[in-house]
Amino acid sequence: MQALRRIVRTALMAGIVTGLCFSPALAGDIDASAGWTPEQGVDPPSYAMIEPRSRNLNLDVVVLACEQADDRRILQLQLYLTNDGPLMPDGVTAGRAKRDPRAEIVIDDHVFPVGLLFAEDHVVLSDETREMFPGVSEQLLDAIEQGTTMRLKFDLVAEPAGQPAAFEGEAVVDLRAGPAGTRGKAVAAVRRCATGPAPQNLALASPRR
Repeated sequence: MQALRRIVRTALMAGIVTGLCFSPALAGDIDASAGWTPEQGVDPPSYAMIEPRSRNLNLDVVVLACEQADDRRILQLQLYLTNDGPLMPDGVTAGRAKRDPRAEIVIDDHVFPVGLLFAEDHVVLSDETREMFPGVSEQLLDAIEQGTTMRLKFDLVAEPAGQPAAFEGEAVVDLRAGPAGTRGKAVAAVRRCATGPAPQNLALASPRR
C-alpha cells in the first residue's frame, strides 16, 4: 500500500486534485470542487480519489481503489489521513480511541453499515467480504456512482461510563462535484477495472504486492 500512498501524495502535490502542494496544515482549506479524479493515463483507471467537502477529523482523501485479491480484483473504499493517524476527530487524543469503533456511510437517504479496518497508513471501509478480502458491494457502488451526497460517519472515541454510543466524526463528500457531465463517470471507470483486463500498473495500487 506504500505505492498507492505515494501515488496519492504525488497527485496531490502535482495539483491534480487540489491545485495546492500537499501539507497536513492545508487540509481544512483544500478545494473539493474537482470531484472524483481518476488515475491518469490508464484505461480503465485502477483508482479514483476525492476530497471531502467538509470534515471534523483528520481525513484527507477518499480513494476508490481496484485491488488484486488472489486471482481476481475487488474494489475498496480507502481513507488516507492528514497525518500518521490514528483516525480521530479534531482535538481528540489517540489515548481516547474506542476499542470497538464503528462506522456507517449515508448516501442521500440510504444507510450502509460498514466495517473499519486499520492498516499502517490508511483505513478501509467495507460492507462485504469476498473470500476474506474486504470490499464494497454493488449496492454501495451504485449509490456512490449515482448519489448526491455521501456522509462518512464514525464512532471512534470511547464514551464515559453510562453514556450511549454516538457518531462524533463525520466527513461529507459531494458526489456531484466536478465538471458538468462527469458525474459518476470516474466511479464507473474504476468499476470496470474489477471486471475487465487488469490495468498495466494495477500492482502499484495493491497493498499485497
